[in-house]
Amino acid sequence: MTSPLDFIDPAFNALVLPNAPLVTLGEGFAWLEGPVWFGDANQLLVSDLPRDRILRWTEDGGISLFRQPSGFANGHTRDREGRLIGCSHRHRCITRTELDGSVTVLVDRYKGNRLNSPNDVVVHSDGGIWFTDPHYGINTDYEGGKQKAELPPTVYRLDATTGALAVVADDFAGPNGLCFSPDERLLYIAETGLQFGPNPVRHIRVFDVLDGQFVANGRLFHTISPGYADGFRCDEDGRIWSSAADGVHCIAPDGSLLGKIITGATVSNIAFGGRHRSRLFICASHALMAIYTNVRGAQRP
Repeated sequence: MTSPLDFIDPAFNALVLPNAPLVTLGEGFAWLEGPVWFGDANQLLVSDLPRDRILRWTEDGGISLFRQPSGFANGHTRDREGRLIGCSHRHRCITRTELDGSVTVLVDRYKGNRLNSPNDVVVHSDGGIWFTDPHYGINTDYEGGKQKAELPPTVYRLDATTGALAVVADDFAGPNGLCFSPDERLLYIAETGLQFGPNPVRHIRVFDVLDGQFVANGRLFHTISPGYADGFRCDEDGRIWSSAADGVHCIAPDGSLLGKIITGATVSNIAFGGRHRSRLFICASHALMAIYTNVRGAQRP
């Protein structure tokens, strides 16, 4: 059997396992996104975005339906109380699923104008909810329905205590995935606003995080090829594991490419989970895949 691993740098050898296969957990989906691991329930939730549903995967039960309709949910994360935080394309908002299963809309407007189509979301250790709000989800009918944009593409921070929404960055043509470094001193954001044409934008930018509320000193971190960075996660040593057109790329903290997990399909997003957070769950277009690694996903303060 051909190995799915592509070793660009010898350092990648220590991060993967030669006897751990890349396995398909389910297939036949429209387009998977927003994977999030619930260790206390030993389950993964993932959006089948164009089909307006959230699916559940467990080791014993396989794939089952978690929620439909989902508001054309895209990215997900968990807050400090373990609640599901989600991005809705159709309703153009950030939601929170309460512990009793009810759904609360946390924010859907900025200065009176509707948000565009929240795409991906992370939660800081202070409870602040950071999310990207590009136009992608309202540009076509495929991911929730064409609607008119009322705001420029923006990255926001929602204060969990006051409910105040503040602009983090507004110099993106199309902000996409985002994640914090393990110590939360850095914020990584994908820029995919210009995916087509002679000079496509397909890089990840990195910012210094100030006081847990602001960013500064934005600079280029890494350019993905082939394809572009959609969603990504940090491991506990600060490496980025990013989606790409050929699989998952592992990128060192200095921005150099260490290696790849080749999936044979475009990857939209990934999540660490399983025991010890060492299993990498991969949304590979129409299939859900997984592989055990020799690293652990970041567990921030």
